[in-house]
Amino acid sequence: MQIKPYWTDTRTPFSSAREGRVPARASVVVVGGGFTGLSAARTLAMRGIDTVLVEAGEVAAAASGRNGGHCNNGTASDLAGLAASLGLEEAKRLYGLYDSAVDFVEETVRGEAIDCDFVRNGKIKLAAKPSHVDGLKRAGEFLARHVEPDLVFLDRAALQGEVRSDAFHAGIVMPRGAQMHMGRFGVGLAEAAARHGAAIFDNAPATGIERLAGGRHRVTTPKGNVTADAVFLATGPSLQGPFRWIRRRTIPMGSFIVATEPLSETQVAATMTGRRNCVTSKNIGNYFRLTADNRLIFGGRARFALSDPASDAKSGAILRRALAKIFPALAEIGIDYTWGGVLDMTPDRLPRAGVHDGLHYAVGLSGHGAQFSGFIGDRMARLIAGEADANPLDGKAFKPIPGHIGPPWFLPFVGAWYRFLDWRS
Repeated sequence: MQIKPYWTDTRTPFSSAREGRVPARASVVVVGGGFTGLSAARTLAMRGIDTVLVEAGEVAAAASGRNGGHCNNGTASDLAGLAASLGLEEAKRLYGLYDSAVDFVEETVRGEAIDCDFVRNGKIKLAAKPSHVDGLKRAGEFLARHVEPDLVFLDRAALQGEVRSDAFHAGIVMPRGAQMHMGRFGVGLAEAAARHGAAIFDNAPATGIERLAGGRHRVTTPKGNVTADAVFLATGPSLQGPFRWIRRRTIPMGSFIVATEPLSETQVAATMTGRRNCVTSKNIGNYFRLTADNRLIFGGRARFALSDPASDAKSGAILRRALAKIFPALAEIGIDYTWGGVLDMTPDRLPRAGVHDGLHYAVGLSGHGAQFSGFIGDRMARLIAGEADANPLDGKAFKPIPGHIGPPWFLPFVGAWYRFLDWRS
């Protein structure tokens, strides 16, 4: 078993990183080389705007390369709950943004000919307890009535045609979701941005950002300083660097994943005949899917901790037991990869994008970044390029989280609360 992401270990390395020092001047500096920043750099470069992107490590190797491989539509929060707090029309508008986001990913993959096993085969939400069935059915009816006309409810018997497990009691199929090889998509997006003219520097963390006269900013990196007319922060849940304003407003949350050895066709037929993305109905549940080479990618919030090699190994053992419980036919399957990633959560699980102190930003994707990141990166690039109404999240309040001024000391308490909710449900 390797403590590394399957996605980054099985991708072709990025070949177009710039060597040497960053230029002294650029029109736009993008900070962060995940999907959000790479998409923004691509859009800016396609418009002929002089763009420099600086990334602390390798492109698309942090959150963008450490996820579960799902590219689903739909908000992170329950639509009915959003409608109750924001109003039905605003909830539907936000839901529609995620439809647009999956469309954007597909258009980018097709337009740039990115070889990443993209397939639009939908998602199933699975009732993990008998008591969840009625609530899942009501949620499905609400979704079908307002935003998901093609949604299908599956009772326990019908569900066996999709997921062959006795652990689930019903499911709802939302057919517009997608999946892809995240590592290959990330490198393909980086190569596309570079091909259009963006200058991408990896291993170049932003260590300082200084506001200058005339609204410009100077970004400091170990590879030199670059002054720009505009700066876009696409840092995700970065725990290092001059991003305290963002860190006060987002919660870093660990999520952990294992990838099995390739399954035989017999094992696939005994477990995941539908080959869709799957998520369970518990607060501390699991998500899983098959890859093109028939590995089961199986993840969840196994521990309320951040990711490091020791934490990833402990979490992998927990996930291995959960996998065996859900799929007894795979109880002895080999685990080839174990890894963790860090999500940037907001309290309401809705993303934020805007401008603060002259800096553009898009953060807080709350576990739905694989689909939304490229879309919002493109929209913020359009805003920087002069499209005044390009940001679909403009005006969303983004307040600091009370008591959150450093490392997330409260994660164990959050975990205890969610475990209680799952026990009670």
